[in-house]
Amino acid sequence: MKLKSIIISALVVLVGSSCKESYFDINTNPNSLPTASPSFVFTNAVNVTSNNMLGYNELGSYWSGQWSQGNGYIISTTQFAYNFTDGDFNYWDGMYDNLEDYEFVIQNADAANQKYFKGPAKVMKAMTYQHLVDMYGNVPFSDALKGTASLAPKFDDQKAIYDDLIKLIDAGIADIKANPFASAFSGSDIVFRGNLTKWTQFANSLKLRILIRQAKVAGKEAYIKGEIAKILSEGSGFITGEDVGIGGSYFYLATAGKLNPVYDRWGYDANGAKRALNNYPRISEFLVNNLKASGDTLRLKKIAYANSGENGGVPGTSVLKEVAANYRGTPFGVSSGYLPANTVPLGPSLIVKGEYNRPYIIMTAAETQFALAEAKQRYSDLALPKTAQEYFEDGITQSFRVLGAGAANADAYKGSGIVNYDWTASPDKLTAIAIQKWIALNNFSGFESWVEYRRTNLPVTPQSIQIIGETKRPLRLFYPNTEGGSNTTNVKAQGAIDVFTTKIFWDVD
Repeated sequence: MKLKSIIISALVVLVGSSCKESYFDINTNPNSLPTASPSFVFTNAVNVTSNNMLGYNELGSYWSGQWSQGNGYIISTTQFAYNFTDGDFNYWDGMYDNLEDYEFVIQNADAANQKYFKGPAKVMKAMTYQHLVDMYGNVPFSDALKGTASLAPKFDDQKAIYDDLIKLIDAGIADIKANPFASAFSGSDIVFRGNLTKWTQFANSLKLRILIRQAKVAGKEAYIKGEIAKILSEGSGFITGEDVGIGGSYFYLATAGKLNPVYDRWGYDANGAKRALNNYPRISEFLVNNLKASGDTLRLKKIAYANSGENGGVPGTSVLKEVAANYRGTPFGVSSGYLPANTVPLGPSLIVKGEYNRPYIIMTAAETQFALAEAKQRYSDLALPKTAQEYFEDGITQSFRVLGAGAANADAYKGSGIVNYDWTASPDKLTAIAIQKWIALNNFSGFESWVEYRRTNLPVTPQSIQIIGETKRPLRLFYPNTEGGSNTTNVKAQGAIDVFTTKIFWDVD
């Protein structure tokens, strides 16, 4: 595993990250060794998390069938023909670097009299490890993040890591409750600005995600129910009516390198010029056609702009009239015939010219409501305050809200008779939950979409056009060659990895 100099890295990345100007105004004594403050390291670590997630959220959006690639670019065979190796999709190194920063905060917050960063750092550490397990399975955990004391850490069993993440989040909640933010440091928290209740609700929602992910694993029912009962007993609840986002108007700036990462990658530069990749992600034909077939055009018009894209002269609107006929999706993996002028790009729920300072969303309230719906549907004896139907309908409502489609408009589907939209009309309730969750994760949580797709096998999306006569789909990533080179023995101990057959433990069918 790569060793990072935490102090030097923390100071360097602060200068290169999207921070408000105050984060750069650091005067140091040239005759003394600089010491990184946990407050600065935490701010930077959270910002780095958003940039890391941008990469694997994009991949997940493709492999879950939500997005495809614009035909104005050479087709990516690594993404759409699945011709990738251990040299591709290396999210590992950046994520472990990020984990080292969270560990630095955890280990140094007390000594710096900044205890209020410990709990949030533990929650963010748990989320990052959850992502690693969902990509790779077994990973270094108990022996990792120890610097020179463990340069080649052993790998832990993925199931055990999941259990340990619940304990880590519990420890984070305890720290959060015990250590209110000092007002002078609340600005260093670029997620909740020092709001302890919201941090605890996010922590509970993350626990729920991890628990429900294991719902199909044999022998886990009693454990899952018991842990959900503990969340309910704790009493803070879950994120409701708003989403978990990094940064925002107080953090991102209209300056190169300081924009919201989505806006910066697929939207516009600091001067309002379109990015070169503006036409790269395209909304899939499968998604567009299914939304149209269900009359779900309000969400469609927020997930995507109409063919030809955004009208830069009237930001947030399409060049073409926003009617269903002007929304054409791109078949998954197609390499020709679907140019930007006649297909739909990412919509105003993600990109509006001039809105460079939106928060980068890392978890939506809709996801949590659908997880609660699944929990209640599977475990009817759980003392949750609402029915599975109510959570399901709340999930759709929250999806409309976060997309900007108007929360009240979700009510039209109650009693509509549309399968997988109307609870009563849906014969398979878990299928309805999975499909609505997949729709709700669009544009915000592509990685979670891919994870849930592997777990539930829903919806049944088309195979990539680049794949002829085969049903294979990626079920995980290879361990990267960087880890194979520096931690060879422990990587080899994981056995032969086949990305099409070696499943993550929660992928049981």
